[in-house]
Amino acid sequence: MVISSGMALTVDVLVVGDGTGGAAAAIQAARRGVSVAIVTEQPWLGGMLTSAGVCAPDGNELECLQVGFWGAFLRELERRQSGGLDHAWVSFFTYNPRVGAEIFRDWAAELENLQWIVGDRPRQVLRQGDRVVGVEFEHRRIEAAIVIDATELGDLYALGEIPHRWGWELRDEFHEPSAPLVLTPEHAREVVQSLTWVAILQDYGQGNRAPQVVTDDATFDPSLFQSAWANHGAAKFLDYGRLPHDRFMLNWPIAGNDYATDLDRLVGTEAERSACLAEARNHTLNCVRDLQTRLDPRYGLAGDIFPTVDGLPAGLALYPYFRESRRLVGLRTVCETDILPIAGGNVAPLPTWNDRAESIAIGNYPNDHHYAHFTLPVQPKSLRWGGRTTGTPFAIPYRALIPAAIDGLLACDKNAAVSHVANGATRLQPVVLGLGQAAGMAAALCVERGCQPRDLDVRSLQQALVSDPIAPSVIVPLFDRDPRSPDWVETQLRYADQPERYPIDGYVDGDRSPINPPSRSHSIHPNNPNAIAIRGTFTRKGDNDYTLTDSQGTRWRLVTLSTAIHHQLRDRAKSKLIGRGYPNRAGGWIRLVEIEV
Repeated sequence: MVISSGMALTVDVLVVGDGTGGAAAAIQAARRGVSVAIVTEQPWLGGMLTSAGVCAPDGNELECLQVGFWGAFLRELERRQSGGLDHAWVSFFTYNPRVGAEIFRDWAAELENLQWIVGDRPRQVLRQGDRVVGVEFEHRRIEAAIVIDATELGDLYALGEIPHRWGWELRDEFHEPSAPLVLTPEHAREVVQSLTWVAILQDYGQGNRAPQVVTDDATFDPSLFQSAWANHGAAKFLDYGRLPHDRFMLNWPIAGNDYATDLDRLVGTEAERSACLAEARNHTLNCVRDLQTRLDPRYGLAGDIFPTVDGLPAGLALYPYFRESRRLVGLRTVCETDILPIAGGNVAPLPTWNDRAESIAIGNYPNDHHYAHFTLPVQPKSLRWGGRTTGTPFAIPYRALIPAAIDGLLACDKNAAVSHVANGATRLQPVVLGLGQAAGMAAALCVERGCQPRDLDVRSLQQALVSDPIAPSVIVPLFDRDPRSPDWVETQLRYADQPERYPIDGYVDGDRSPINPPSRSHSIHPNNPNAIAIRGTFTRKGDNDYTLTDSQGTRWRLVTLSTAIHHQLRDRAKSKLIGRGYPNRAGGWIRLVEIEV
């Protein structure tokens, strides 16, 4: 990797922006062998997972879905993060954002054909008719065969006059059951989901006082935060985003640091966006100030997480967690009906084009929307699995990354062609990593073949993704297959070729027994280095509802992310259980990774 400062540059692939998908796109394209430049404003790669501080990621948590860049990222976190990942009750994986940033930095550093340019912003999209050919930045001009928009808010669309959407669609447009029939004042007040300026807190110890947060008294309104932990208790409020080493991610939606005031300013003038972000940042600081005042002065901003940028207080993320972006008008738009499970099944139908599946990335998160003043009722998409509730899997089509009428450009983040309603499930970090990996691979293939993204054979892209030698990815979500399976590539491509055969329960050919289960260790995680010995009395409380009582009399919920163990627990009677797992005191569960007896 070369960190470039040149004023003019020509590359095969240009990735613009700080988004999570951009890091994956740049690294994947460079691994394929083409020349790549990625231009970011911030000094970290990784977007939501690092710079925005969302270090308790959601979705694709089942081991069969821990694939591609998402799976590789988790494996590296497990290897590098001291103290392990099982700390919070909102996610199975929490970590220091600095560790996440080091992973992306190291991946990029391995690639001599990848240039990472830090501290520049796009000012103009260069076009030749209906084709994007490069970007003019504040300090340089870069031309490329393929440009990838990895900005958090789809900024290239506005700069390049590329058709896009922002905010709500009515039900008539995409026939989504959860979309509004008419826009009400509530919808006009909150045009997109709330953003959150994440803070990382540190527990400075009983009897100690953390550095006190000082804000403008004129903006400090304790009533805004009065009910933050009223219904959960202070401990659960903190444990929501508990990190290793007595730190906490503050990303709390209930009278917390979500911010929703006049978010149209994010796509307004530069001054309007700056004012909106300053208010969101101050809202989080006021939230921390209230916490120190009402809860305990021992909790304060952590001072050794994020790099010092633009005078930001220590402990604040480099920029907010944007839940929604400008969204591309693409060749295909992902709608709510595309992510909901088939009637009577566990999975959404595969997206098809010309009688083949065109899926290139997957997700499974329930449709989750954040608004400050109302709740959006959405169609359910969840199931009981492994002793807990998880989301039903869905796949995203390649054409959602391609502009309807513009060549030379791909989307790779929350700015893909999705509806406002569907964005509640497609915006999650693992999904965006998958979109970025697919966009990077597609861009490289387009360069190799001298074609535009709309002309790329989807099968060749799918073949490259599922057979990638470093981070093979999923195009067809299945509960009983992952890259360890001997028929992994064949099965993925078979259902892509014959989507009508895709099993609605998500199990290959209706076989509910996992293929070739290992005799003892049932986890995709090599050696489970931090797992501890587990023994106690197993009890089935109901369907996918299990407990284990240990020798001290403590009763734990028993959960798993492994398909093989999911089946073993489902068929197990009350008995002694011996195995290995990860206790999580915040969640009150043990994540089981091995069963011996």
